[in-house]
Amino acid sequence: MQYFVVMIDYGRRGREAVVDPEITRREVVSRISSGEYRNISFIHEIAQDSVEDVTEAILAEAALPEIPPEDVELQAIRHDHARDLRKHEKA
Repeated sequence: MQYFVVMIDYGRRGREAVVDPEITRREVVSRISSGEYRNISFIHEIAQDSVEDVTEAILAEAALPEIPPEDVELQAIRHDHARDLRKHEKA
């Protein structure tokens, strides 16, 4: 059996360990990326008789890719914004 323990720190309100045997590594990464899991103290992977701290690896997987500024198409963004503004004009 393999499962993950995600310890979330709420500061003065305490901590919560999220333990769900049904959740996969991919789902943990997804929940971190979406912002569902925040202020993570640690993530442990429990498999058979061993415990492994996988916090750094999973947080690295969940990090959003950085897009270099030169790859951003500013003209397209302006056109999209102008189109969105036209949607709200009164006819």
